[in-house]
Amino acid sequence: MNVTIDILVFRRSPKEKRAKMNQIIETAGLKNVNNVYYQLSVAEIIEHALRNNEGQLSEKGALVTRTGAYTGRSPNDRYIVDTPDVHNNINWGKINKSISEEKFNIVYEKMIKYFEGKNTYVFDGYIGADPKYRYSSRFITELASQNLFCNCVFRKASGEQLNDFKPDWTVISASHLSLNPKELDINSEAAVLLNFEKKMILVVATQYAGEIKKSIFTVMNYVYPGDNVFPMHCSCNVGEDGASALFFGLSGTGKTTLSADPNRYLIGDDEHGWSDDGIFNFENGCYAKTIKLSRENEPQIWDSIKFGSLAENVVMDPETRVLDFDDGSITENTRASYPVDFIPNALTEGVTNHPKAIVFLTADAFGVMPPVSKLNKEQAQYHFISGYTSKLAGTERGITEPQAAFSTCFGAPFMPLQSYKYAEMLTRKLEEHDTNVYIINTGWSGGPYGVGERISIPYTRAMVDAVLSGEIEKAEFWVHPVFNVMVPKSCPGVPSEVLDPKSTWHDKAKYDEQAARLAEMFVENFKKFQNVDHLVKQGPQVPVNS
Repeated sequence: MNVTIDILVFRRSPKEKRAKMNQIIETAGLKNVNNVYYQLSVAEIIEHALRNNEGQLSEKGALVTRTGAYTGRSPNDRYIVDTPDVHNNINWGKINKSISEEKFNIVYEKMIKYFEGKNTYVFDGYIGADPKYRYSSRFITELASQNLFCNCVFRKASGEQLNDFKPDWTVISASHLSLNPKELDINSEAAVLLNFEKKMILVVATQYAGEIKKSIFTVMNYVYPGDNVFPMHCSCNVGEDGASALFFGLSGTGKTTLSADPNRYLIGDDEHGWSDDGIFNFENGCYAKTIKLSRENEPQIWDSIKFGSLAENVVMDPETRVLDFDDGSITENTRASYPVDFIPNALTEGVTNHPKAIVFLTADAFGVMPPVSKLNKEQAQYHFISGYTSKLAGTERGITEPQAAFSTCFGAPFMPLQSYKYAEMLTRKLEEHDTNVYIINTGWSGGPYGVGERISIPYTRAMVDAVLSGEIEKAEFWVHPVFNVMVPKSCPGVPSEVLDPKSTWHDKAKYDEQAARLAEMFVENFKKFQNVDHLVKQGPQVPVNS
């Protein structure tokens, strides 16, 4: 077995280094691998990816790759191993599907055999910016580009940390291994298997890096509540005054865009924990959706797609190497990952104070939700449990246009515990810190998807600014007759007619019809939750004549 490792990582003899590499691989059960590339520098990783024909460099130096058949997460291929120690804790169902230990072991043995004679790339790092709550993780991939992704997104262990590094969790990704669905009684040749007992995640047959990111996020959503940390699918930034804000939402609703605010300091764009000490980022990088990205509207993200970043499925001119962010011919779910310090005003320590404001982001495909509205604490509970949004094209396999969806906690695909447990944690935090909560609709106005237009980013930013500065509180509010939320009549930088969703529709009767239809979906969805009957009156109200 050949070994490639920076001599500064371990001041040991070649024999000692080889023994260390053997130990690293053997802890994951792998054996007889060819080359082990461990904790490479970014430049070295990119050199490997280019030699492996995994991608090309853009004009600005970003590594541009294509992820093959899987250009988004494949939720139907994700399974949790049903073991006695977790059986009673998991919210089993369509999202958290079970698989037996026996089948996990079959896949694991296939991966061990698959890696024999192959190169492996190993990244050791941490989940959790706050050392008090962090978890060590080892990521083993066959692709250098996925190793670059880990370097972009997670916190890299270095120096003395590596001498005694012991992973709490191990993730192994075999992107080109295919499974037999009939043999394992699974949905396809791909699988993402989470084994909480072995503390191991297997990612098979998909090159899409988001599977690595979201599988370890799922793990954190399982373990952190036991540490009295509220895990959240949200972005976070903080103002000059030290007041932080959280933005909840599914992929594509604006978490990354709105948190990358040149007038505020970025903590993180996607995953955070809320402890008794404050907010901390799980990661150390960003994973931005780039379709329709423009330097005018999102300059910080635009400028971050450079050497050291990874661009997935973005169309590139073969001659000029210029990226075309408007081209969705490969997928609407084009992505870029980059370290958080690529954002000029990011706080790389990744920790901040308790939030003064929370924003629930929804991309309403019906085009009927108010662009901005305020919630009382009971309404905040209702909408957190409901988690209404639209799944946007490409974020999941098979989604080709926006679809209305209810995703509990604004992240149901990643929440393995019962939803009420997360809702209870939110409630306690709101009460302890008197945090204001708002809904901002980043979806459509003037009609549903295909008829209306997406609410402009400048308008959305103006609404966010008003929420975070407190200016929104100076407005006169009215109660929406269907959605039962407080809607401001004015907001700096936003035309008043935009704030009233009905006024943007040419056919007012059609608006009423669509609003009633969405309200009925809220009511029907909420019936499946237990012990929350007292919140029903806080949600949308179906008109009597609907």
